[in-house]
Amino acid sequence: MKKILSILMIFVGLASCQDLEEMNINPNSPTETHPQLLLTSVEWDAFQAYIGTSPLYALKILVQTDGENSYQYYNWTRGDYDDYATLRNVTKMIEEAERIEDNTYIALGKFFRSYYFYNLTLTFGDVPYTDALKGETDENYSPSYDDQQTVFEGILDELAEANDLLAESNSIISGDVIYDGDITSWRKLINAFRLKVLLTLSKKTGDIDLSEFASIYQNEPLMESVEENGQLVFLDQQNNRYPNFNSSGFSSGMYMDSTFIQRLQEREDPRLFIYATQTKSAKEAGKALDDFTSYEGGDPAAQYNDVNLKAAEGNVSRVNTRYYQDPENEPYMLLGYSEQQLILAEAAVRGWISADAEELYNSGVKASFKFYETYAEDYTAYVTETIADDYLSRSINSFASAADDDAKIELIIMQKYLQSFLQLGWSTFYEQLRTGYPTLRRPAGVEIPYRWIYPQSEYNYNSDNVSAAISKQFGAGNDQIDEMTWWLK
Repeated sequence: MKKILSILMIFVGLASCQDLEEMNINPNSPTETHPQLLLTSVEWDAFQAYIGTSPLYALKILVQTDGENSYQYYNWTRGDYDDYATLRNVTKMIEEAERIEDNTYIALGKFFRSYYFYNLTLTFGDVPYTDALKGETDENYSPSYDDQQTVFEGILDELAEANDLLAESNSIISGDVIYDGDITSWRKLINAFRLKVLLTLSKKTGDIDLSEFASIYQNEPLMESVEENGQLVFLDQQNNRYPNFNSSGFSSGMYMDSTFIQRLQEREDPRLFIYATQTKSAKEAGKALDDFTSYEGGDPAAQYNDVNLKAAEGNVSRVNTRYYQDPENEPYMLLGYSEQQLILAEAAVRGWISADAEELYNSGVKASFKFYETYAEDYTAYVTETIADDYLSRSINSFASAADDDAKIELIIMQKYLQSFLQLGWSTFYEQLRTGYPTLRRPAGVEIPYRWIYPQSEYNYNSDNVSAAISKQFGAGNDQIDEMTWWLK
């Protein structure tokens, strides 16, 4: 009898433990979710991750007149690892997709991992990659660093896997705010990004097999028009508005850089009217909006107070009001059709693919004009297809007028530069580091940095690994912005 009672007590105890475990599950903090619920947030974060004005100062597009901007004068120091915090949501989405065995969300997770790690490694050099984001699964809170070549190879592998997984899927992607669930459109964006990563490595032909570029171009789907841009469209709804809407920064000490203004003027580029305002002096003189002499910038190499005096006299253009007064404004492109075509044009010049480089270049320029014709509603008359054709016929913009391959590549990179106003994040800056184009005006003796210093948090919590990475790349203690990383050597 005692034995039976003991057995009953054991069962009662086990049942009680089970009941307590069930009771202790917090319904407001679920441990499982469908990946589609994470995808929308992941997309929203990723497609806005690098919107901002900081790269525009480094690219000589903006100047600051109420203080010294570190990006304008190339004296920045530390970067941050905020992308790793955002990557946790990507990791969770992949985990949930693996749980329900849905390869579609795994594929998108691989794309977003590649996107963030691409930007991280360009920012710093060697970064945690293989061991990263394993705190919850492996309790590894001090990840080791991978060398930059390994990171790039991993990125390319993950992008190829993402494309292959989507090629095998015929489902609609729920929660997708970019392509409304269309798998083919996602494959086109992923493959275009693969081309971008490969072109980034144009200096490393001896270390990376770049024949993959031609294979992608010949065999995989790519974007065919601006309607397929990888872009986030904003809406006049709470939490969905253009990020710079109502920003006070645009009405303070922020003005246009003379370098950028002059390059647009020299080319008679009508995108100038979309990016900038007329100077106060020009407007008061009654000059027309499409009069290129109505626009003027501040010297980025001068002291900020000198530019402030010029601005006070009404002789420096500001950023067009559409960028902070229009709640929808224009979409933000992670990678668009125009950039894809210019990537292909450069590859054709380099002999990586058999294609008409001039045709690709022209289509890339026309796509940029089409983008603004579509979204800059008050300026559509200035960027029609006819105007784009006239623009390309001018010798300064004409691909046929370029003397040699270097001149052709300079034209291509210049067009990436001219369309990078509050678009493309730091991409155009990295293009400048890779190609040397365009030249960037700066004070005498100031060099353009190659990278950012590792975050202080790494020194605090992952000191051994970050120190080892620095020693391997640059020599012990040489964590400086002027140290060149592997991809540029």
